[in-house]
Amino acid sequence: NFPHAIEHTIQWARDLFEGLFTQPAESVNAYLSTPDYIDKAFATVGDSVKIETLNKIRSFLVTDKPMAFADCVAWARKNFEELYNNAPQQLLFNFPADAVTSSGQPFWSPPKRVPTAVTFDPASDLHIDFIMAAANLHAFNYGLKGSRDRDQIKQLAAAVTVPKFVPKSGVKIQVNENEDPGAGVESDADGLSALVASMPDPAEFAGVRLAPADFEKDDDSNFHIDFITAASNLRASNYGIEPEDRFRTKQIAGKIIPAIATTTSLVTGLVCLELYKLIGSVSRDGQTVRKVDDYKNGFINLALPFFGFSEPIPPVKTKCNDSEFTEWDSFDYDHDITLQELIDDFEKTHKLELTMVSSGVSMLYASFYSKKKLESRLPMKVSELVKSVTGKDVPAHTKWVMLDVCCEDAEGEDVEVPAIHVNVRN
Repeated sequence: NFPHAIEHTIQWARDLFEGLFTQPAESVNAYLSTPDYIDKAFATVGDSVKIETLNKIRSFLVTDKPMAFADCVAWARKNFEELYNNAPQQLLFNFPADAVTSSGQPFWSPPKRVPTAVTFDPASDLHIDFIMAAANLHAFNYGLKGSRDRDQIKQLAAAVTVPKFVPKSGVKIQVNENEDPGAGVESDADGLSALVASMPDPAEFAGVRLAPADFEKDDDSNFHIDFITAASNLRASNYGIEPEDRFRTKQIAGKIIPAIATTTSLVTGLVCLELYKLIGSVSRDGQTVRKVDDYKNGFINLALPFFGFSEPIPPVKTKCNDSEFTEWDSFDYDHDITLQELIDDFEKTHKLELTMVSSGVSMLYASFYSKKKLESRLPMKVSELVKSVTGKDVPAHTKWVMLDVCCEDAEGEDVEVPAIHVNVRN
């Protein structure tokens, strides 16, 4: 409750991620799939833990269950209010800025910082960053389609009505690390019994499962680091702490240790040396001035120590009619072509018949498809075809779609060809 460094707010945001998007979904799944869950799961824990967990399960299954992405935005907006406006106000209600300890010393003595409440502002990029990330992660839990449309999210968030904060008396706030963190949760037997009685019947949710968000720092499209960065910087703004950028937040939250005197740093240096050669390998007239044996493979073992270098082997060349290619080559199309245009171009340019086209694990075209299916797919552009088959749009950050194809020549023999890259944003 009393951060005074950005590392504290980042760790708080990391724990918040688990508390909002991982643990509740796991608890819901356990509740729905485990017979006598309440008796088995809470056999050795106190009433406060039972109440907190059951309240989350009931919230995720009944009271706050979203039906559309707009509901996820509303949920994120209410969490924003609770975390960054209500919580600091409640803290100041319990411990006013001029509060003193039992020994007469100011309660808010360094390193403690007096918090200030943050008022939601739809025009603030940081505020919308939090709403967008939280709403999309909540939608992921329920298998709902998310959105990256900031204007839409701004409008939805601004339209949410949040109740005015009213301070609560009798709320206990953990001041020291050795205090019970569950001290602020009611633990009366009557309240617990009433909560257990109000829990939904798992039989009503047969087949329902939520998707917990397992933290992954290296996927820039999953909103994990986006959420932790926004959540941390908002809490930092509560306490007058200098915010950090996404890169630094990722480094701290992901517990990334820079490699300075290890094999990793040495390998990085060798890779950079080869990269310099590659950057300088083309002359001004566009001709390649380096040969394969100008490059080197490196083999190192610092424990021995051993350093060895060898010349790389040229990539295997495959011949297709009058042209040759390697696994590094591709057929590139600089615009979003239709499937029919792709088939016609292969027949005209390469004298090959496309028999199968796939994107990832999805089959987009096969020559043996029914006439009805072919008639519907041939006029489609690649981006439309991918969406039609997979049920998902091409991600907004993806410019090129890679297609794998099978071909036959005029004699009906299978022919290997490079992958196809299609620019679906042009």
